[in-house]
Amino acid sequence: MTRVLMCPPTFFDIRYEINPWMSVQRNADRLAAQQQWMDLRQTLENALGARVEAEDPVDGSPDMVFTANAGFVVGNTAVLSRFRHFERQPEEAYNRAWFQAAGLTVLELPASIRFEGEGDAFLADERILMGHGFRTEAGAAEALEKSIGMEVVPVELVDPWFYHLDTCLAPIGLGRALWYPEAFSAQAQRRIHGLFIELIPVPEDEARKLVCNAVSNGVDVAISAGCPVTAKRLDDHGYRVHPVELDQFLLAGGGAKCLTLFLERPAALERNVSDLQQGRQVA
Repeated sequence: MTRVLMCPPTFFDIRYEINPWMSVQRNADRLAAQQQWMDLRQTLENALGARVEAEDPVDGSPDMVFTANAGFVVGNTAVLSRFRHFERQPEEAYNRAWFQAAGLTVLELPASIRFEGEGDAFLADERILMGHGFRTEAGAAEALEKSIGMEVVPVELVDPWFYHLDTCLAPIGLGRALWYPEAFSAQAQRRIHGLFIELIPVPEDEARKLVCNAVSNGVDVAISAGCPVTAKRLDDHGYRVHPVELDQFLLAGGGAKCLTLFLERPAALERNVSDLQQGRQVA
């Protein structure tokens, strides 16, 4: 059973604009957001077998609901995020306190380095795949590598609508990932090909519903509702698909993965796929 961290959307709203999705002229419906959050939580618990732990929301920090950005957890260690935008920087203290109370060892990158946690960092075949370009900076790769002691493969994001790695790529187990290749530079695309056995592309219209912002246990995949092409491709590969309506969070540029931080990853996502890659090399 996997463990994930979520934060109720008690104070979720669009109070500022720090990505192209956000507009203070389009506030979220908080009641609808709360129902959608509960639907996602129940999907993770009942369909994906996750144990959900909750962080207390804080008034004045509406984006705390996006727990994927709190940090990056490996084993008993949490690397705390260093947010680029000052609007989110107050979250760092609350996230540090939660990790410490949970018994995790908290590592902090140098204050000058911007790094936004699991929003921009995934485990991929005993390496860390790290997105950079809009929130996390390229220099975080070296700092993260030194802190964790694992190889970090940086990949550049080039489309501001896909400002975090988890908006355009989702490992789904057994060496596969959903992705929207146009969100990456050409070099980044080559590097990503070197880390996965199979990449399942998604159409642009569904990418813009953040269908890649998915949560998987290696068999079941929770994705944004209204993405039939991606759902069919997942079904064709033998995955069980669980669409969840998350349009209120899309107003802030978030989806299922943004709302979820892995504290313990499913075994299927931890599986080493090097022996299946047949000599592929990272460019």
